Amino acid sequence: MKRLRSRHVLGISYLEPEEIVYILDTAEALRGILERPIKKVPPLRGRTVVHLFFEPSTRTKLSFELAAKRLSADTVGITSSASSVVKGETLIDTARNIEAMKPDVIVMRHPMSGAPHVMARYVNSAVINAGDGTNEHPSQALLDLMTVRQHKGRLDGLNITIVGDIAHSRVARSDIIAFTRMGSRVTVCGPATMLPPDAESLGAMVSYNVREAIRDADVIIALRIQKERQGRSLIPSSREYASFFGINADTLRDVRPDVLIMHPGPINRGVEMSPEVADGKRSVILDQVTNGVAIRMALLSLLLADPSLSDGKESDRGEISEQ
Repeated sequence: MKRLRSRHVLGISYLEPEEIVYILDTAEALRGILERPIKKVPPLRGRTVVHLFFEPSTRTKLSFELAAKRLSADTVGITSSASSVVKGETLIDTARNIEAMKPDVIVMRHPMSGAPHVMARYVNSAVINAGDGTNEHPSQALLDLMTVRQHKGRLDGLNITIVGDIAHSRVARSDIIAFTRMGSRVTVCGPATMLPPDAESLGAMVSYNVREAIRDADVIIALRIQKERQGRSLIPSSREYASFFGINADTLRDVRPDVLIMHPGPINRGVEMSPEVADGKRSVILDQVTNGVAIRMALLSLLLADPSLSDGKESDRGEISEQ
């Protein structure tokens, strides 16, 4: 494979398994750049990447910015508070105005599901979804796949358990699609009020008992409670959540000795995960962070380094597949 089928990365649901493997392999090759004394190579020199973030972000925003700089691209960052959105500008007008400045890639995070898809309809630039509402977070799922593959040597046949606020998590949705697409078995676990009705339709099994859900897991991915998206409290208290669904030394008593502990961040220590687990020998959370830069380097490289992907032509699959 020499290219991705689409010139946008809007969701895992648009990527075929061979494309996912291609991205992971590219990221592995690029990861070595991060270990060099001078962490910069020239393939995207002269390209411009706009980071358009309408929600707070630390890891995703910084890693996308570092990824672009490592590849020698020029970067511009825009936040909602510093954009004309606060003056009443619509998303479509924002898209048209940014496009008029001729960037090559727009990396976009937005609180509304589907916003990057709208952006992609109105620009010739490549669009990368950096998280849209409760819909998807494709680059997070890709770095999760990369981290698991590094430590387990494979993705097919693994048991992945995702614990937490599944219903409001775009990471959970992308992870479910990504891991099942690559041959893993996914179980989601959490309070009934935090489990989506479509979890099984996405290919995941559902559990309400955290000890049973993680007993045979090869990988445990803990998620934080998404209070900013819930609108109302869905649990009696954080303390009660930690008692029933928190990942701690006692919860892990009967799990496989080589289980991996993961978290997309930020971690609410003592709620979804205890400090000793977050910092323990089973934790690969910091590997996720490092791999986040490599994955985002791979996405930018695959979208821009090949001229055939940045000449304004549509892919064979079209710009956007409607769901």
